[in-house]
Amino acid sequence: MAQKTLHYKNEEFDISYELVGGSKGKDFVVLHGWGSNKNLMKQSFGNYLQDFRHIYIDLPGFGKSSNNIVLTTQDYANIIELLLKELNSSKDVILGHSFGGKVATLLQPKLLVLVGSAGVVLPKPFSIRLKIALFKLLKNIGLVQLRSLFVANDAKGLSQNMYETFKNVVDEDFTSHFKNFPNKALLFWGKEDTATPLQAAKTIDSLLPNEHKLYLYDGDHYFFMQQSKEIAREIEEFLGN
Repeated sequence: MAQKTLHYKNEEFDISYELVGGSKGKDFVVLHGWGSNKNLMKQSFGNYLQDFRHIYIDLPGFGKSSNNIVLTTQDYANIIELLLKELNSSKDVILGHSFGGKVATLLQPKLLVLVGSAGVVLPKPFSIRLKIALFKLLKNIGLVQLRSLFVANDAKGLSQNMYETFKNVVDEDFTSHFKNFPNKALLFWGKEDTATPLQAAKTIDSLLPNEHKLYLYDGDHYFFMQQSKEIAREIEEFLGN
């Protein structure tokens, strides 16, 4: 494990990362989802794609990477871009899970690999809409101290700046980014995913303008932990063709 201090928006970010294997000048960059870390991704993919130099990164505010300000997804992409330049990365393949998929898309790698990616805004279930309406009502009558009862699981336990960051990124519509993505892409999805449902995969699949493929597997939002060998094989086969 290594760390680099990057300067962005007059702030210092200590970004934790790990390089694994590879000596042929090709890079496989892996970005985790919201609330996760690089160790989970390394555990899943570290034994595959051995011709590549793997770059596992803790996104700012997660794992062992610092963040003291409110960020947007574009900020995350800008910070990771700075790190990849420091590492002389060729951005051959960038894999992003969930929130990491949006960051990966903005980085515009030669091959984008989206794994249960966020970025498609779907109608919220009635129960969630009711919860939001009730929170707004309580806030209007001064009972904001009850906020903790209504906070989404992904936002619980966050510092104030990371909570504000979460609000910035949680419901972003990445339609235009997917529609204008200039390179090739692979999509991998769990059929039982409820965090980024299958409809999101089909929407992104319909938006991407260049060569791409969609693969579906049994499993939920973290299906890739059991299917990482198959995902790696499909990446290698796609690149080979």
